[in-house]
Formats: sequence, C-alpha cells, structure tokens
Amino acid sequence: MGKLTAVAVKAALANPGSYSDGNGLILKVDKRGGAYWLCRLQRDGKRQDIGVGSAKLLALADARDEAVKLRRAIKVEKRDVLAERKGEAAAKVTFREAAKTYHAENEVGWKSTIYARQWLASLENYAFPKLGDRPTGGITAADIIAVLTPIWQEIPETARQVRNRICAVLDYSHAKGWRSREAPSGSGSLKAGRGLPRQVKERGNRKAMPYVAVPAFIVALRRKPSFGRLALELLILTGVRSQEVRLATWTEFDLEARLWTAPGDHMKRGKAHIVPLSDAALTVLAKAKALKLANTEIVFPGVGGKPMSDMTLLKVLRDASEPFHVHGFRSAFTDWAANAGFPDAVVEAALAHKTPDAVQAAYRRTTYLGTPNQPGARAKLMEAWGRYCHGGAADTKVVPIRKARGGK
Repeated sequence: MGKLTAVAVKAALANPGSYSDGNGLILKVDKRGGAYWLCRLQRDGKRQDIGVGSAKLLALADARDEAVKLRRAIKVEKRDVLAERKGEAAAKVTFREAAKTYHAENEVGWKSTIYARQWLASLENYAFPKLGDRPTGGITAADIIAVLTPIWQEIPETARQVRNRICAVLDYSHAKGWRSREAPSGSGSLKAGRGLPRQVKERGNRKAMPYVAVPAFIVALRRKPSFGRLALELLILTGVRSQEVRLATWTEFDLEARLWTAPGDHMKRGKAHIVPLSDAALTVLAKAKALKLANTEIVFPGVGGKPMSDMTLLKVLRDASEPFHVHGFRSAFTDWAANAGFPDAVVEAALAHKTPDAVQAAYRRTTYLGTPNQPGARAKLMEAWGRYCHGGAADTKVVPIRKARGGK
C-alpha cells in the first residue's frame, strides 16, 4: 500500500515539493504550478528517474500502475525505456549491428589488418552468442559478466580484451543515441575483484604437455574425428600457433609440394611462414578434406563455416581432462627437437621466431626448406616429429621424403 492518498495528492498540488508514495513513485510539484510523477529506480548500480506523467492528468492509482509497468520493463524485460522514448528505431539497434558499425568506422585507423580482424572476431566468438541479438540499451553489467565468466580465468588476456571491446561498443551506442547511458564502468562492477573474480596470475610459461605424452594423446584424439580435434592435431604436428591453424584456408596448401604457406596477416610477426608438411600432417589434411563443407574454404570451420574460436581447441584438451595449454605444444615440440639433436636455428625457424641477434638476422637468410629433390633441415625435422607423434621411431635418422612416400 502506498503512502499517499487521493486527498493528500490534491493538497500537495498547492504546495511545491517532493512527495514519495513508496516503491520509487514520487510526486514532484514545482513553484510554477507544474506537477508530475516520477519513477525512481536503480539500473546498473546507478539511480535513474523516469517520467511517468502529469499529476494533473494522471490519478494516483493510474500513476502506480504506470510505475509498475516501468519497473517491469527495466528490471525484468531489460529494456532501455529512455532510449525507446528517444526513438523506436534507435531502441531496436542490436549489439551485433552496433559492433559492426563501430568496427567499420574505426578499422582504418587501427594499427593493422590483423588487429582489426581479431577485434571483431573476439566479439563474434564470445559476445555475439549471448548479446548479439539484444538491443544495446538493454545490456547490463550482469549480462557482460555472464559473457566473461566462462573465459575469465581460462584465457584472461582475451577476456579482458572482450570486456573492453564490449564497453567500447556500448559507449559508442550511447553517443549515437541508441542507449541512454554509457557502458558499466571498468572500475566498477566489471573490475576484477568486484563483479568479476580476481584473475589468477599466470606464472611463467603456459603449461605444456611433456613431449613423451604427445603420441598417446594423438592416439586418443584420432578416436573421435571432428574439426576441432583435427585442427589440434595439425597444430601439434606443424608447431604453429592457434590462430594460424584456425584461420587456415585450402588455398594456403600445396599438397603436391608438401608445403603450407601461412599468409602474413595470419602470423604474429606479420610475415608469411612456410611449413613443410610431414606424412602425418598430410594424413590429417586428407581427413579434413573428406569432411570439407561446401560453403567455406576454411580447413577447420566452426559454426556457419566461419573460423572456429580459440576456445574450441582448448575445449578439446579440457574434454580429455588434460590441464595443458594449446600453445604449450610448441614447447613440447621444442623440447623433443632439442633432445633429438636438431640445431636450435632450425627449430627457431620452424617456430617462426625472430632471430634475436641482429647480426645473425642480417646474414642468416636460409629458410632450411631445401628443394623438392633435396629436402632441407626443416623438412627433415617436421618429418621426424610427425613420425614420433604418430608412434614411429624417436631417432633422428630421416628417410628421404620421396622414398618414404613410395616415390622414385
């Protein structure tokens, strides 16, 4: 039951001031004789006053009904009533539409095409599934936290980037009039230790599977073929980073020459990287070819034929109850190569690492790839690693590639 009565409202109209009825409904009477109803409530931790109507036209009972409708619209239906009042079309702009518009307007000024692509891809992978079809005005801090929670500890750096990009889109939406307020503050409920838990600081390098365990893990991977499992197997066999295998298209592969040329815009350093393909790697690609989707050239497609998210590869490990990181397989490969006696320079070239010494970088121009008739050190390295991963001999005595495939 409210505090005001019809008689009290009539008396209040002659006396300027504020009169509370309870549940956020307030009667405001100004000195010039104006009188109106307000509904006061909390949204994203901040006070918001929304006009209900003229007190001279709206009786107390009707004002209470309207206040209930407003509270339900904001609290239950997650609508941005103020944005709706500014314009029906603006209120319907979805987060996906706002993000793509923001991206299109800003990508030219960003540092690289790789960053521009990653910027939108991170939202497509993590934010769009939950927020994509939601009007920007109705997105709250709780909604953003729901997006971030599954990845907040697992891939902390990516999670922080996603948080910042969601907030950038919401601030942009506010500036465009699609949303009545700016994004929830990064120093408020979206800060670690408040609405989100404190992230566990990663100590040292990402946890790597010991190379002695890799062959058995690959055997387990091959029991249940899927694009995610095949992508992870090719990543292990080639020593590439997650992005390179997830974005790979069939045009990058020359299967006759046994080479994979990852374009510069897929690489961390922005330079194209050529990967010799072992028999084991070619076997994986043959399986992927058999599963190829008609509507995409992505070798290991995700939903809708688009590149899969980096969480897909991590999920393969988690489903197998393995506590290791995807990036750690590069470390496993490095450890195996060192133990097998391969030169550091060849291994570094296989990993697409930059030569740290400026003088060496200036003079060392070789790629260690060799020729079709004379396989270079990197081709021998990858063939030996492939045989090891598929349960072959662990020694470094490499059979020439053409002979291994039955060539002359």
